[in-house]
Amino acid sequence: MPALQVQAPRRPGRPRDEELEQLVLDAALELIDSEQEITVSKLVELSGVSRAAIYRRWPSMTQLIASALNIGRVVQPAILVDGDLRQNIFESLYGRSLEQAAEMYSESRFRHRIRLVMADRELQRAYWESHVKRRRTPVEDALREAMSRGTLSSDLDVEACFDTLAGAAYYQLVVRGEPIRLPETRARLEAAFDTVWRGMVAS
Repeated sequence: MPALQVQAPRRPGRPRDEELEQLVLDAALELIDSEQEITVSKLVELSGVSRAAIYRRWPSMTQLIASALNIGRVVQPAILVDGDLRQNIFESLYGRSLEQAAEMYSESRFRHRIRLVMADRELQRAYWESHVKRRRTPVEDALREAMSRGTLSSDLDVEACFDTLAGAAYYQLVVRGEPIRLPETRARLEAAFDTVWRGMVAS
């Protein structure tokens, strides 16, 4: 996607800036949900925000779209390592918080997000760097703490563990096309999680 020229640095902390930013993001989401191409002209028309204000906030359309796609996504709270660690991590990945996020982030938007990022590698990397990586932090931090306590094997690759555990959910949603809330879907997630977990637990 073409880069936008940055004309002036943004002065942080101004409520007006936050209001304008939300107007632009809402306009971008409207275009995403209707599967229209996102252009500066359309954003100006829908949001009422000037080109100059958009240019000041986002250095590229790629970063703007990545920010819009993240609206409605949530970062889970820190995970308690004490108690039932297996259950705490399972609930963080697949529990009620995920269902609540799904209610805020519609399935149609989720599917269109997959199409957008798969069609544009630059957008995929921008979305990963600016948003996705930080949502992994609670689980990865809990895994590292459990490793240091001897609960989990000390030689685990934490990022690979997360990819494997979270990948089971994406397979249900993207490949099977089945919502997480279905009992049969959750049963498959339980089985997949336990298979991986047994290999992670310290001997």
